[in-house]
Amino acid sequence: MASGSGAHGAAITAARWALASLFVVLGAWRIWAALNGVALSNVALLLSVCELLLGVLILAGWHLRWTALAAVALLVADAVMSHPFWAVRAGARDVQLLHFMKNIAIAGGFLLLSAIAPRR
Repeated sequence: MASGSGAHGAAITAARWALASLFVVLGAWRIWAALNGVALSNVALLLSVCELLLGVLILAGWHLRWTALAAVALLVADAVMSHPFWAVRAGARDVQLLHFMKNIAIAGGFLLLSAIAPRR
């Protein structure tokens, strides 16, 4: 668990849960969709399983520093591979840039979480 006491510790815990919930909900949703006939590549399914697993581990506070860094890597890779705003036509560029920057911002939250996690 993240260090801290009182309101500070509660804020860190709430932030950890908020960040992890994104991975748990979206990972589970994609896996559920795949099980119910939605076409999903093997790579996307594997990444969804990783996303769900990382979310659960972060919720549990398990090796928080390293699981948060793994989440950063997953988010940055997803941003680059799934949202190439630099390579799409002008009409789609704004949406891709928005999703790219969203992933980078969330990665920043996980990076901060890894920095404040207690060292083991």
